[in-house]
Amino acid sequence: MAIKEIFYNDKNFKISYEIVNQGKLVDIIILHGWGSNKEIMKQAFSAYLQGFRHIYVDLPGFGNSSNDAILDSFDYAKILNIFLSDKKIKKDIIVGHSFGGKIATLLDPNLLVLLSSAGIVAKKPLSIKLKISLFKFLKNIGLGKFYKYFASKDVENLSQNMYETFKKVVNEDFITIFKKFKKDALIFWGKEDTATPLSSGKEISKLIKNSRFYVLDGDHFFFLKHSKFISDKILEFPFKNSL
Repeated sequence: MAIKEIFYNDKNFKISYEIVNQGKLVDIIILHGWGSNKEIMKQAFSAYLQGFRHIYVDLPGFGNSSNDAILDSFDYAKILNIFLSDKKIKKDIIVGHSFGGKIATLLDPNLLVLLSSAGIVAKKPLSIKLKISLFKFLKNIGLGKFYKYFASKDVENLSQNMYETFKKVVNEDFITIFKKFKKDALIFWGKEDTATPLSSGKEISKLIKNSRFYVLDGDHFFFLKHSKFISDKILEFPFKNSL
C-alpha cells in the first residue's frame, strides 16, 4: 500500500493505492463502491488479468484515503484524474462497482466495465419521503445533529462531511452521462441486487450504445463469485498495447 498526496480545490487529499503487476503495459484501474474499499476489489480481481497492471484505489473518505470536504461524483473524478496523471497511469480500462461505476464513466476510459453501477435514480417510496421531510423539519429548527437516526445503513458511522457527500451523490442522475459515453463498455449485474436493481442495469445498457450486458447470479456483491467470468470477458477485447 502507498499514499499519494493530491491537492484539489485548496484541499489536501491523501490517496491510498496499490499497484499489482508492475511493468505490464496495459493499465486496469479498479474502483470500489460506496462504503467499501480497495481491498474487496483486490480480493476479487488480483488473481486474474495477469497481463495487466492493476491499480487499486481507496476513494477519498474510504479505506485509508482522507477527505475533509463535501464532494460530488464530478469532484471525485477530478481528484482521480489528478492522481492518475501524477502517477502516469493510463485510462486503458476502468472497472467500477456501484458508486465507483459513476466515477469510472466520468473518467472516460477506452474500455468501461460497470459492476452494478449507481447512476439511475430510483423513485423513493412514501415512507422514505416522509422520513426525509421530518429530517428537514428538524434541521430547520436546529436539530440536524440527529441526522443519524434518519440515515440509511450506507451512512452509519460517517463523518458529517461524508454524510453530506452521500446526500449529494445518491441523488445524481447519470442518464445523460451514460448516454454520452461512446466507447466500449461491459456491464455486469447481480440478478438479486436490491441496492442497484436489475432494471437500472437494463436501462444503462440501452443508454450506452457500444455495450454488452451480462446478468449473473448474486446480489450487489455478485462480482466476488464471478470475477473469473468478468475477467475473461475483459480479455476478449483487443488492446492498444501488447500483453
